[in-house]
Amino acid sequence: MIDALVTLLRRKRVAVLTGAGISTESGIPDYRGPVTKLRARNPIQHHAFVTDAEARRRYWARATVGWARFRGAEPNDGHRALAAMERAGVLTGLVTQNVDRLHQRAGQATVIELHGALADVRCLACGAHEDRETLQHRLLVLNPQWVERTAELAPDGDAELPLELVRAFRVADCLHCGGALKPDVVFFGGNVARPVVDAAYAVVEQSEALLVVGTSLTVFSGYRFVRRAAEKGIAVAIVNIGESRGDPHAALRVDAHAGQVLPALARALVEGRGTE
Repeated sequence: MIDALVTLLRRKRVAVLTGAGISTESGIPDYRGPVTKLRARNPIQHHAFVTDAEARRRYWARATVGWARFRGAEPNDGHRALAAMERAGVLTGLVTQNVDRLHQRAGQATVIELHGALADVRCLACGAHEDRETLQHRLLVLNPQWVERTAELAPDGDAELPLELVRAFRVADCLHCGGALKPDVVFFGGNVARPVVDAAYAVVEQSEALLVVGTSLTVFSGYRFVRRAAEKGIAVAIVNIGESRGDPHAALRVDAHAGQVLPALARALVEGRGTE
């Protein structure tokens, strides 16, 4: 199947769309992988976060525990392979649904973050920005008992905590106006900003093939780009464990881990480009 993937993508301008499946090998859980989809979880909803102070308390209490492990995750071979393909001029661009910034840490120069990044925080009232690491320090000053708190890491830097602990958590407010802070990401039920969507469409439309990695495409946020590629006659290849919503549009589907497929793909495409 890797040989078939190389044949499909060779000598083409390739756009890439990635999801959580590329980061699971770095230790960050996903929502709909073969194991996690069997376990019901209720991710934070945009409307609940912006309207309900208790929902925000619950989020920040859990995220304060999860952040240390989340920020400690390292890029894996899949991330590095895509960065190598970018350096070799194989890629037209990369669009990610992930909020972990592992692509950038692997050396990817140009990344369109559909859903933002957990490393950034903004105030819902005045729009002021704060670095997540700085906020983490403030949260731990307010909640010193959280310093040694441990819990199972959940998707997107969340963590599992009992409700009785959450109720005692003190939330940090905006340093500028005292307003409520929110990670600068698109929560479930929120909307991706139009300029971001348009930039991602441009990456896809400038390509001759779209490589989709590590996503079930259940959410329309990512699926729309596969549909656009199909409408434009752009070849779609999907590397994912398990089925995806985009399978009917795919010229080729590889059921395997990104860390296994992408390094071999990068070697073939980069070396092949060098001999042309």
